[in-house]
Amino acid sequence: MERYNELRQGETGAWVSIIAYVILSAVKLIIGYVFHSEALSADGLNNTTDIIASLAVLIGLRISQKPPDEDHPYGHFRAENIASLVASFIMMLVGLQVLLSAGKSLFSSEHQTPDMIAAWTAAGSAVVMYGVYIYNRNLSKRINSQALHAAAADNKSDAYVSIGTFVGIMASQFQLAWIDTLAAFVIGLIICKTAWEIFRDASHSLTDGFHIKDMSKYKETIEATPGVGDLKDIKARYLGSTVHVDVVVEVEPNLNIAESHDIADEIERRMKQEHDILHSHVHMEPASEPKEEKKSFPS
Repeated sequence: MERYNELRQGETGAWVSIIAYVILSAVKLIIGYVFHSEALSADGLNNTTDIIASLAVLIGLRISQKPPDEDHPYGHFRAENIASLVASFIMMLVGLQVLLSAGKSLFSSEHQTPDMIAAWTAAGSAVVMYGVYIYNRNLSKRINSQALHAAAADNKSDAYVSIGTFVGIMASQFQLAWIDTLAAFVIGLIICKTAWEIFRDASHSLTDGFHIKDMSKYKETIEATPGVGDLKDIKARYLGSTVHVDVVVEVEPNLNIAESHDIADEIERRMKQEHDILHSHVHMEPASEPKEEKKSFPS
């Protein structure tokens, strides 16, 4: 229940992002069109993709809260990954559209210098998005949500994009109107890069990929547990923002069931306390006797 409550708290961060993106995208698209700034318009389109991504995070968090059932004995945590995967495809399409539009404009002989109001709109947007990033970053750390952490990283990149838009529009004021178009092209590249990173992380989790550096930390914790003789095998996989670990350890062969069970409980307790892993499956095996201690039987 604790994990489900944390996921419910994560919805607040998703809603903060959605509201910010809806307002900013509308303002940027209108001002970008009226005051002839392709960079600001591209930034506004970038924020429309962010609305979709944030909605995907919200839907994923909502579905992930459903308890296990007959068809999903491990719960619905991977809904976060699926939602992120869908969002990455949509973001890539928008990014390619921005690249195509900006690419055509770069080779056009007509470039209009945008009004300074477009520059100040971009600057204000950067401040707002950095504030949203700080909020979601802190919330994602508190509830340990990978989906919300990814959303926070997207918030930060959007703040940087708006700063780049501001710089591009400012530069265009010095008889370099084409720089505004170049900034739009760079924004298109950033959208595609962000879409690829979201796709890569989501597909990695869905195919049961796992980061080796995290596995090394788990091994150290298990091997340091009293009663564990040897760690024979360990596997881990992501289910949404949660981690499931399967462990095979050797213990003294003369231990009774209760003593072996206590060691398994201690492993589970340490994994939860030190790594916030809620589900650890521990399999016990008797340690092999040293060769010199094995009994010989008459032939």
